Amino acid sequence: MTESNSRRLVQSVLVSLNGVTSEPLTWAGPFFGPGSAAHALAVLKASGAMLMGRRTYEIFSRQWPSAPGEYADHLNAMPKYVFSSTLDRAEWPNTTVVPGGVVAAVAALKQAGGDDLIVYGHGKFGQTLADAGLVDELNLTIVPVFVPDGATLYRAGGSPQSWQLVSAGPGADPGLAALSYRPARLSVRGDSPWEATS
Repeated sequence: MTESNSRRLVQSVLVSLNGVTSEPLTWAGPFFGPGSAAHALAVLKASGAMLMGRRTYEIFSRQWPSAPGEYADHLNAMPKYVFSSTLDRAEWPNTTVVPGGVVAAVAALKQAGGDDLIVYGHGKFGQTLADAGLVDELNLTIVPVFVPDGATLYRAGGSPQSWQLVSAGPGADPGLAALSYRPARLSVRGDSPWEATS
């Protein structure tokens, strides 16, 4: 649970019906219309900064700096942090490279206070944040497709986790479903190692 003096970290993930989260631009686009665009803009406006790994940075920094529209304008102007041990500098304006110590650096950003920190996707960086217990809200948009291959929401080697459902319903455009979770407190009891407690 986020302490009252810290900001929330919100992870927003596109996931296929069979659990794939990688390369969503290749399979999710046909299902995104005006509703999704409006929702994405509202989420971005509620966020104080964006956090990302190098892969997301490489994709976004090619797509958004020259893109038109209110979403692009807001994204380009907001503070952004890319966590990478191999990236020397960021060409995307208002982007800071954080070379190491992901968990400690993100914890410090949360403690600084302010509006939400937003993370898109669930790659290696997103898994690291979840494993460290730094994710305060996990928002899944379920896209009604089966994707033949790709990385899945849960990655081998991740820590066991339990999540409490906060809301569930239709997504912002037809065919999509939206699920929102927050971390559940866990306790060890007998032969059932992971049991959510109130």
